[in-house]
Amino acid sequence: MLATHRSTSDGGMTNQGNAEVDRLLHELELLLDAKKPSPDKQEKLLSELKVFGRTVSTSGPIFTKKGISLLSSYGLDHANMKVSREALRCLANAFLLNEPSRQIFVDLGYATKAAERLKVDNHDDEFLISRILFLLTYSTQIDFEPLVSQNNLSESINQQIARHAKSFSKSGRRKSNTSPLEDQAMIETLKLMFNITYYYPDLSSNFSPSIESLVSLIMHHPLPKPPLQPPITYILNALLNLDLAQAEKKTPMGREARTSPLFPYSEPESVIDRLTSILNNAISTQKESDLDQAAAPLCTLIRRMYELATPKMKSWMRWLMLPQDRDREKPLGQSETLASKLLRLSCSPNLPTLRENISNLLFELSDKDANKFVKNIGYGFAAGFLMSHNIEMPASAEEAGASTEEDYTGINPVTGQRLSAEEKSNQDLPEMTEEEKEREAEKLFVLFERLKATGVMDVKNPVQQAVDEGRFEELQD
Repeated sequence: MLATHRSTSDGGMTNQGNAEVDRLLHELELLLDAKKPSPDKQEKLLSELKVFGRTVSTSGPIFTKKGISLLSSYGLDHANMKVSREALRCLANAFLLNEPSRQIFVDLGYATKAAERLKVDNHDDEFLISRILFLLTYSTQIDFEPLVSQNNLSESINQQIARHAKSFSKSGRRKSNTSPLEDQAMIETLKLMFNITYYYPDLSSNFSPSIESLVSLIMHHPLPKPPLQPPITYILNALLNLDLAQAEKKTPMGREARTSPLFPYSEPESVIDRLTSILNNAISTQKESDLDQAAAPLCTLIRRMYELATPKMKSWMRWLMLPQDRDREKPLGQSETLASKLLRLSCSPNLPTLRENISNLLFELSDKDANKFVKNIGYGFAAGFLMSHNIEMPASAEEAGASTEEDYTGINPVTGQRLSAEEKSNQDLPEMTEEEKEREAEKLFVLFERLKATGVMDVKNPVQQAVDEGRFEELQD
């Protein structure tokens, strides 16, 4: 187990712990230089040191140049794998708890040896080395370009991800018995790849071979409940900094047409179906507070897929995520389809990141055309997004609906509901009492005053107009 941040106010215990760490490091140093080292004893001492190294207060001697140098030698120069991995666990704890110790490791030249070690097909090694290299992406002066070009780090990462993808069958079950550490190792590797491609965008093309493996993992890795949590979130994140267009390749049988893992030749809808299913499931089962950061990368990935999609696939994506005829039985956003769920989230005050991402997605599904946008989701949902992005809006909701190529007569341009359904709903409503009518009139007055204040529409409050024309009757108490 790796370290978590803890502290103690007991100075005596802290001093005692540091003294014990000093003793352990001294013994390890003597054993390292011994003519006949004892791997079992070295492993035992490192295991004891690892326990002290989980807490900042008792890890001081580990964080020194001498401590990091000794552990690095054991971790990356030692021939015995059990001893090596125990030392790597101590290093990973140290780097998590103490940022300066990372630069000591880099200055000692051990980053290149760590990159070489990632070539090994072992989940324990992958977990530890990927965790160490990931932590080196923060608060160090390391340059990952030589690690990629000279030590084949990107190739090693691609191979590790490919191994994980191959371990799952199409039914979502592992093909063979594997260590529970496999998903944890994969997560560390995905985090490492994301940070390298984020901080070194010029290196991102080196990771294009992983696109197919990542898509395979999305398709076949069993979904956690709820779905948007590790490892699925890390798989999605890992795709974001990659050039998805580079994944295209020729279709089978030598045809000139090209295909992509995102739109497989045999089932081009399968990946987008999987992604929208994950999104729909997450919206239905996860709290809004958890969705804001977790679902935003998924929306971004769907948006990027739309940019690369063929006209036929774009039509399919619009059908999946934009309101359809069945949604217009009620005002838009009130049904339980994915389109309605997206509309509700697009105006949620609790989702500053996700609501913007969803609005952008819906706008792009509308071909970034304000008229189509209003037609698709209604003036009520569209107006705020268009105004906040300084996009010229249709002069009126009616003009937006009338200016589209499709026939959109019979649709309330503000709510997106069919007028026939609207009339039927009104007919089915029970007659209001006089008190209810008065309350509704007051609400209507406030709403129209707010709308008028925005300047979006030049309207006259019908309640005020009724008062001005002498048609407003005060009810008796």
